[in-house]
Amino acid sequence: MLIRAILLAGTAIVATSAVHAQDAAAPADAASRAAPGDQADAQDGEIVVTGIRGGLRNAIAIKKEANAVVDVISSEDIGKFPDRNVAESLSRVPGVSIDRRFGEGEKVAILGTDPALNRLLLDGHGLASADWGGNDNDPSSRTFNYSLLAPELVDRLEVYKSPEARIEDGSLGGTVIVRTRRPLDLPANSVFASAGYSYNDRSEKGNVRASGLYSWKNKADNFGILLAATYDKQNIVRAGVEFFGYDNNQANADGTRNSPFVNRDPGTGALSLKNPNATITGGTITDLYNAASPFGINYAYFQQSRERASVSGAVQFKPTDDLTFTINGLYIDGNYDNYSQAMYTIPGAWSGSVLQSATVANGVVTDATFGASPNQAAQLDTLVRKTKLKTKNLNFFGDWDNGDGAKVSFQAGWSEAKGGRNPEYLFNVQTKLPFSYSITPESATVNFNGDITNPANFFTNPNNNPAQIEGRPVVVNGQALNAAQIGGLDYSVTTDRDIFAAYDATIPIAFGPFTELLLGSRFVEHTNRVDARGINTYLQTSRTLNQLGVDVGVTPDGIFAGSGANGNAGSFINLSEQAVIDILANAINSPLVDKVGASSKVKETIAASYVQLNFDQGGLRGNIGGRLVYTQDKSNYALTQPTVANPNPQPVPTTSTSDYLKFLPSFNIAYEFSPQFILRGAVAKVISRPRYQDLAAAITQNDVTFDAGGGNPDLRPYESINYELSAEYYPRPGALLSVELYRRDISNYIINTRQEGVTLFNSLTGQLESRYSVSRPINGGSAKVSGVLVNGQAEIWGGFGIQANYAYQDSSTSTIPGINGTLNLPYLSKHTVNVVPYFERGPVQARLSYNYRTDYFRTIGRLGSIEKVAPYTQLDASASLAITKAISLTFNAQNLLDETYIQYSGTRDRPSAFYKNGRTFIGGVSVRF
Repeated sequence: MLIRAILLAGTAIVATSAVHAQDAAAPADAASRAAPGDQADAQDGEIVVTGIRGGLRNAIAIKKEANAVVDVISSEDIGKFPDRNVAESLSRVPGVSIDRRFGEGEKVAILGTDPALNRLLLDGHGLASADWGGNDNDPSSRTFNYSLLAPELVDRLEVYKSPEARIEDGSLGGTVIVRTRRPLDLPANSVFASAGYSYNDRSEKGNVRASGLYSWKNKADNFGILLAATYDKQNIVRAGVEFFGYDNNQANADGTRNSPFVNRDPGTGALSLKNPNATITGGTITDLYNAASPFGINYAYFQQSRERASVSGAVQFKPTDDLTFTINGLYIDGNYDNYSQAMYTIPGAWSGSVLQSATVANGVVTDATFGASPNQAAQLDTLVRKTKLKTKNLNFFGDWDNGDGAKVSFQAGWSEAKGGRNPEYLFNVQTKLPFSYSITPESATVNFNGDITNPANFFTNPNNNPAQIEGRPVVVNGQALNAAQIGGLDYSVTTDRDIFAAYDATIPIAFGPFTELLLGSRFVEHTNRVDARGINTYLQTSRTLNQLGVDVGVTPDGIFAGSGANGNAGSFINLSEQAVIDILANAINSPLVDKVGASSKVKETIAASYVQLNFDQGGLRGNIGGRLVYTQDKSNYALTQPTVANPNPQPVPTTSTSDYLKFLPSFNIAYEFSPQFILRGAVAKVISRPRYQDLAAAITQNDVTFDAGGGNPDLRPYESINYELSAEYYPRPGALLSVELYRRDISNYIINTRQEGVTLFNSLTGQLESRYSVSRPINGGSAKVSGVLVNGQAEIWGGFGIQANYAYQDSSTSTIPGINGTLNLPYLSKHTVNVVPYFERGPVQARLSYNYRTDYFRTIGRLGSIEKVAPYTQLDASASLAITKAISLTFNAQNLLDETYIQYSGTRDRPSAFYKNGRTFIGGVSVRF
């Protein structure tokens, strides 16, 4: 009801303001009533509006003149983008949504398609991208981590929901084009500088941030230089509960079950408890046999320091009136170091035989108590990850424009990004303490019968085995090692490189309604590679944690408060990062080796040419064209195939090559019934290429959770026929009402098939294990997604204004093997609401940003778990006060409601994650002149 009321109120305000626009005061009267600070310049009766309203008006003007279906977010001034994070701004565009798994938006989903299927283009071209190695929100995909992009460097964002032939291909949902500033477009000696301080109430830490920009050009207005720099740091603390899918989630093909607590006689079908003395509440032994139970319950304590520094620049030279040369570059240096501690149980696999009592409700074992495990009942994993993210970009543009409509542009560029784990320190200890658990849709309670803050209750892996890495014996001091692995160092560095060259030409023509002929070609060579190395760490005698010679603490008080994590499991032993590093250094370490099986390289070559005709006659305008695209993928990877005779074989290097040729037609049309009303339509065929790591068939595996995954070098691209229809009403400057209908008819969809019970070699136990769950991508899926988007904004009265939009989106997919029924596309919420009221008058600016989205499907998880995210609400606020014309004080607050991120497995009574990320407050001062 609250959401409906907010939506109706926002829409009513916008609509009322638009209807009364016809009674708006004349320009002269408007000028007399303009608030101080509203006018940047006023000559010959013209009012130049700046600030919030100026940015919104500029965005509306660009949208109105476009030939395609486009939404625009414009900077309010030099260095003043609406949000601290570019993705947060994009989330207010109708049909655009972001996932806040780590608190702030990082990847962008457009019109019901997940982030991997959309593109970010920097000034019209692709940008290499790499991530920090722990984000499962699109590893090695073709999107970009928007948290790396400093908003101070952005002039505007253009979201193309319908493509044109001239725009680089590769997006299913839409394309985000980031436009940066250029010195010849700015006044000489433009200066912007800011400094501030941010504080997160979850981490209880604060950091400084700063940015600056200087742009100069000569008096002849034919040579200019722009330099900009930013520095930002955040401390993220996220505490919550994670579930590793559900045991016995569905019946086998023959109708039997794999209950972790109940045995079934294969001959008679008789059921018996693995522990005959266990008691059952809420049902019979048959109910327990059929019930699902949490495979793992993990109390996750995650800390990350995100430090980003960026430098960008542009040089422009205009030797003649019709020729301009531009060189621009961008360098981003980021440190995303983090420390993750996971205290988890695997109730069924580790303690199923010592079950003491169980409660069954709605087909789920919601409560269970276990005795002391014969081997282990729980484990503490510690993971220290060092990550340095670097993005480098350098581009050249040569633009010729004779002023009569003829244009030629040449572009060439290079970008490279590096990221990943470099290194990642892993160490774990185990305990046999008895425990109990209880789960509800929004909470988990785990209590241990014993002190889990006592290091004497934890011990290292006791299972000695012949040590091997990828089928090669570990040799230490000249002898083959027989020991138990307790952790190691993992190096997995991703290098992403993009080189392109292109030309575009515009030729004026007069042929019926056609006014311009556009021609162009583009060549791209893109390489994505993962280089993996590693060190395994061993002990030949199991030791308790207090015997390892390091200081041991306890998790901070209240760190799990409000997250849904209850019980004494939230207060467990806590090792410092240095303690983990010291333990590994003082143990037995294998030599550093290259991990062939975990390394891969995908080299992609793309050659594309297009023809586009623009037309404009009698209020009818648009374009029609086609893009011919050739793609070749060469994948280098290694295959490892264990057998009983050779359970841990060496990986075999393998190369696969595939290619395809696609013709992508597009048509955009707009009819201007009047200067205020425009009707648009579009249809196009588009493709989106597979994730790079999906094209590498190497298998990676987790020997703790028994998950494994591999790629498929024969994957073909996603394909879709996209349809758009929109009606737009512009009653006056600063006001807009629009309704947009869209449809994506997707074929050749890539889906992950999951095979249970696969036999792989477990390096921790030194044995073949036949309980791995292996996922692989294949083509063959289909999907349809449709939506209705309603958008409005208006300047109301007295400095007040509002933006509001609502999106209804729905989709259907072909049946995924092993999954009952169909699913919405990943990251698609059926209902999304944005309401942004603002006030701007004189020296004061203020804005509230309310975003709500209903639940959405996220991914297929362990044991075929349908991972969904519960409805999420985000409330942000910002304000500024102009002390003088040049100096302003600013304030921003993010996640004011301290929303809990809740994820569940198919239904709400099967939770899979609860996270708290905390609120962030930023104060600062800015100078611009």
